Amino acid sequence: MSTALAPRTRYQALAEELAQAIHAGRLPAGSGLPSLRECASQRGLSLNTVTAAYRLLEDQGLIAARPQSGFYVRSVLAEPDASLRRQPSQVQGSAQQQLLAEVMEAQAQPGMLNLALAIPKGPRFYPQERLAKVTAQLLRQQPEWLSRYALPPGPLALREQVRLRAQRLGMALRAEDIVITHGAMEALQLALRACTRPGDTVGIEAPAYFNIYDLLASLGLKALELPTHPRHGLLMDELEQAMADGRIDALVCMPTVHNPLGCNMPLANRQRLAALAQQHQVPVIEDMVYSELQYAEPPAPAARAFDSEGWILVCSSFSKAIAPDYRLGWIDAGRYATAVRHLKFASSGGESELLCQSLAAFLQSGHYDHHLRSIRRLYEQQVASVRGLVARHFPEGTRATQPEGGFLLWLELPAGVDSLALFRAALAEGVVIMPGQVYSQGARYRHCIRLSCAQVLDERYVDGMKVLGALACEAAGVSEVS
Repeated sequence: MSTALAPRTRYQALAEELAQAIHAGRLPAGSGLPSLRECASQRGLSLNTVTAAYRLLEDQGLIAARPQSGFYVRSVLAEPDASLRRQPSQVQGSAQQQLLAEVMEAQAQPGMLNLALAIPKGPRFYPQERLAKVTAQLLRQQPEWLSRYALPPGPLALREQVRLRAQRLGMALRAEDIVITHGAMEALQLALRACTRPGDTVGIEAPAYFNIYDLLASLGLKALELPTHPRHGLLMDELEQAMADGRIDALVCMPTVHNPLGCNMPLANRQRLAALAQQHQVPVIEDMVYSELQYAEPPAPAARAFDSEGWILVCSSFSKAIAPDYRLGWIDAGRYATAVRHLKFASSGGESELLCQSLAAFLQSGHYDHHLRSIRRLYEQQVASVRGLVARHFPEGTRATQPEGGFLLWLELPAGVDSLALFRAALAEGVVIMPGQVYSQGARYRHCIRLSCAQVLDERYVDGMKVLGALACEAAGVSEVS
């Protein structure tokens, strides 16, 4: 190992090397590691470097210290390996609505440790100071923006920045086809209104982002839940059959950093999705809200990158990475672009000129790319740390996704655990989680929960995970994990 590397780089490199050996089975569960002094001597590293590397591996749940015996390799937390839904299923009613209202009410209670909300919490997750300076400067220069109505499709400066950023995801968009929206939810609503009619059936993933159920119901649309693999996304054979049978009139999906699973659809499946949409002329609404939070470089291309006829509509926003309160999203609706522009004008008009121009200036400055590089690394580390807490404190048999981006973790608990009962027990201890029942109709996700890793992992967070793990152990009928 080169002596030119900085101390922080050395310990991270050592931790990564040992983690790879653990995942590959070269260091099997239960095997011992060299002592801190032995490892330092063998590798020519300082004791502080080895100590920091072992501590990082402990935080990730990969190793543990035995009193008087040194360090050993823990059993690696398993990933979910199959879809819990085997066949497409028509959604009947809106069973999630009452439960979701209960969760939202719990989150609003003061003093709660909120592990449910998919919104980063704290200044370290947003470039708020730099964005505030940009906004204040523009307001001083252009105060007249506050005294006029903004109109769709939104300022060209911001639409041009969206077009440029789309290139990194393989999309050749045109600024004139992009419409700035009031967040991603309005973009999804506009897309559905443009390409469906009341009474149509829309295919959705299962598990699916919970707000999609109420959105479809509000538009008079039916939902067909489609099997979704926790590592690969939509099961393509089942999707193709549903399209061929005419069972769906449109599809809403998240091929990139799925919510709540965090997975990426394989490249071949993205190509196949675009081909199926074209073959069966079924519009596909691609929700890309987490796409820029992918950990890997280069990022996976959007499914829209393989669409040559405009059957894939893309929606996204900047709420997860830059500024939730700005509520700025966008849509490129492909062959439905004209309809979406008219619908946007008729429904909510334009977005704030000041906020749009501020965001455009921030994007153009290059600060956003710097922020993204930092925040992706942070989220990847935090997800690994929370997986470590799950491995350490939750009952044996718990599985957790290995996200490819974002900050959400999906857990499958032992089958006897009811996540709604766990939600209520945790609530009594001041901890809020998102029970799996809100992500699908029926009981198949009754033993699942979604956790957010986008807040400071301080002592309070760790203690909350310990409490949650203890409650899960009690529900599973096993002793607490030490």
